[in-house]
Amino acid sequence: MQSDILSIIQAMLAPGLMISACGLLLLGISNRYSLVVTRIRLLNQEKRKIAHKAGLGNLDFDDENRLLSIVKQIDKLTFRVRLVRDAVVSYAVAIAFVVISSMLIGLDFIFDFEYAKTIAIIFFIIGVFSVLVGIIFAGYEVILGYRIILFEVKAEE
Repeated sequence: MQSDILSIIQAMLAPGLMISACGLLLLGISNRYSLVVTRIRLLNQEKRKIAHKAGLGNLDFDDENRLLSIVKQIDKLTFRVRLVRDAVVSYAVAIAFVVISSMLIGLDFIFDFEYAKTIAIIFFIIGVFSVLVGIIFAGYEVILGYRIILFEVKAEE
């Protein structure tokens, strides 16, 4: 009996470790989300100032170039925010599936369901796949972030 309990606890720990890992991924991507949103807000504020200056008829060549650069950057940053959102959703879905798989393992121990282990494994695999999808979104977002920085540096030359 005691070895059964230890086996169940060990089986339930694997999903628990995945939940912890997903939590760390969520923490990192949430920080990135905040940074991108802050950057969009700062660029919008700068765009409004330049637009106000244009309304007064005081826009020079540099201001026009900067305004064009800001508009392009905001467009690219908006797409980055969507990627970050999709990564967050993927991680959240992963956590949900891993939690369900952990619960199924526990319920199987208590009630001895016939297919609980199989369903738990399927849910765990779906959770791991969701983490992979989130990592792909996050990786693509990093690549786009690099491209935006290159664009901004070239625009300022």
